[in-house]
Amino acid sequence: MIKATHIQSRQHIQALHTIMNRAAELADGAEPMEGVEQNFAHTIIKAHQLNPWFTLENMKSAFSELAHMLRPEAFQQWIKSYPTSAGGKRVGLILAGNIPMVGFHDILSANVAGHKVIVKAASQDAVLLPAIFGWLNQLVPESQIDINWVDGKLGEIDAIIATGTNNTARYFEYYFGKYPHIFRKNRNSVAILNGAESDDDLARLGSDIFSYFGMGCRNVSKIYLHKDFDINRFFSAMYPHREIVNHHKYANNYDYYRALWMMNREEILDNGFLILRPSEAIGSPVGTIFYERYDDESVLRDRLNSRESEIQCVVSLADVPFGNSQKPELWDYADGVDTMSFLCTI
Repeated sequence: MIKATHIQSRQHIQALHTIMNRAAELADGAEPMEGVEQNFAHTIIKAHQLNPWFTLENMKSAFSELAHMLRPEAFQQWIKSYPTSAGGKRVGLILAGNIPMVGFHDILSANVAGHKVIVKAASQDAVLLPAIFGWLNQLVPESQIDINWVDGKLGEIDAIIATGTNNTARYFEYYFGKYPHIFRKNRNSVAILNGAESDDDLARLGSDIFSYFGMGCRNVSKIYLHKDFDINRFFSAMYPHREIVNHHKYANNYDYYRALWMMNREEILDNGFLILRPSEAIGSPVGTIFYERYDDESVLRDRLNSRESEIQCVVSLADVPFGNSQKPELWDYADGVDTMSFLCTI
């Protein structure tokens, strides 16, 4: 019988790094080899059929970004910061499904910490993650990774990490609050433009806004513009992303909010594929971006600090570099909560 083990060796990480790179190639149209690659190519097609937001381009991006995250040297740098975990706990994971593979980091962390992992995947992303770990078990058959995938109740658990919305967080607290836990709510990311940005900086900001159709918590949904910033520079930099409106679900959102806000006589700026609307809110709907003008950046920073529970990351010349919001490292934890520290001490 093959012994169940955990992802703690360089061999496992190198295998996952290789798998993610190859998965990105398959999503980009590479010809699969027989066996596991053919099966995964079919899984990519099925994932898109189940969730039209999961385009081939977006799945390719997700795999590529995870391949970068799983560089063996980065993995070693990550785990050396933590004490040896006693492991052995039953850790339930309730995953989000807003972008492809978004729950991978939680699964990896719980497994590396030596726990028994029980995963309830989101219905929007139900096939990619099991396929990736199934591929890993075929690539490293001498040490099978044991993950329990469930459709219904989690069953007996000792701790839980659950990701959802502000509404589902109340549900999580009611049912699972007695266990050691991390509960994640709605967050969005913002960008600060002070006018010193180059045209290349603004072009890279387009990726922070439009990757995954703007549906990730690390996507920029709100921009703060210096009072003297020329808004035409922003629109010019976004123009290369104009084809996004050809995706029918994105277009439906864009058309809906354009019609609604025009009917309500809202002040909007519209370039044919993205709507800018002034608002103090941070989380904007798909197809739109909220914006505010500011005068004093230090005052703005104080305001953002007071709303840190709503913000995943800040993109600017002084914070997360433009174009990097969706390229976190292993130690860039969701909501700023150190998942590995939690898992090593439960």
